[in-house]
Amino acid sequence: MKIAIPKERRAHERRVAATPETVKKYIALGYTVAVETGAGEGSRIPDAAYEEVGASLAPDAATLLADADIVLKVQRPILAGEDGPDELALIPKGALVLALMAPYDAPDSLKAYAQAGITAVALELVPRITRAQSMDVLSSQSNLAGYRAVLEACNVYNRAFPMMMTAAGTIAPARVMVLGAGVAGLQAIATAKRLGAVVSATDVRPVAKEQVESLGGKFVMVESEETAEAETAGGYAKAMSEDYQRRQAALVAETLKKQDIVICTALIPGRKAPTLVNDAMVHSMRPGSVIVDMAAEQGGNCTLTTPGEITQVGGVTIIGLFNLPSRLATDASGLYGKNLFNYLAPLYDEATKQLAIDWADEIVTASVLTRDGRIVHSAFAAQDGGQ
Repeated sequence: MKIAIPKERRAHERRVAATPETVKKYIALGYTVAVETGAGEGSRIPDAAYEEVGASLAPDAATLLADADIVLKVQRPILAGEDGPDELALIPKGALVLALMAPYDAPDSLKAYAQAGITAVALELVPRITRAQSMDVLSSQSNLAGYRAVLEACNVYNRAFPMMMTAAGTIAPARVMVLGAGVAGLQAIATAKRLGAVVSATDVRPVAKEQVESLGGKFVMVESEETAEAETAGGYAKAMSEDYQRRQAALVAETLKKQDIVICTALIPGRKAPTLVNDAMVHSMRPGSVIVDMAAEQGGNCTLTTPGEITQVGGVTIIGLFNLPSRLATDASGLYGKNLFNYLAPLYDEATKQLAIDWADEIVTASVLTRDGRIVHSAFAAQDGGQ
């Protein structure tokens, strides 16, 4: 069976879906692998590195995809009418396509996948269960994003992070607050602490308190009966009541006045990013302060974020850059590629050299969007008339 790895063409994307390391593993299993010329450039992987491990090179996407059985991508295929070439039209009917499909952000695309006859797998929907930890693309990419968010703040913050005692005087440490203590938030806390900052963090999930404190951060949260059920079975934060949001916002507002840097990481799958920092909070912060809004692509946690840009409001710098993992493309591609391999390897029967997918497996049912010309995922099947 042939695995095809095309070059990513969406804006802000530098990652690639397979590295020479994972290509070598696919070939060892019995796959043939083809890579589009230049696919690894954004991750500093030359074409020759893929050839050295046994992959063939294709000069363009059309040639690459013409006879592909499996297509590995980072971002979902570009559709007709979107900004770029119609990638979906190049993928053969019946092909298995694995990518970050963004089904909640682009729900209409599922009908296009079904009509094209592809089996579309949304890797971000892989359940957070023990057996699937090595396939968890959200965790691997969010971990890097949290690290990068702190570095982005460092880049525009005009002061030092750690306390410094010199003959000329003492420099106070930077005060960093992280809003949301999931994978990205915890890495942001750890990174800021390593750089010498005084760190605090908040999250609606009480379980996060121990995790934050274990990294040396101070936990800030309004505790109530509601917070006891603030986490889904998949480990994500739930949307909270208006009363809780109001009380939590008041506590955060008071805390933000004393902060130099704020890292916003809060996301709720399938919904617009919750507002955590409003206009008044931004204006209450000291000139020279920095806000990094990691939720910018989904509306932002800060009301004054300009998605995709770095702006200044009243002396406060607000960073709303897209796709932070792509700014660490080499490592991000390495981890993403391993996640993909760990998902795909169990689906392959080495004896028959064919895919042997257990369609009833909970990992498969949670992540497969379309199959046999239909939308099959339970969360989106209504778009297909409930079929």
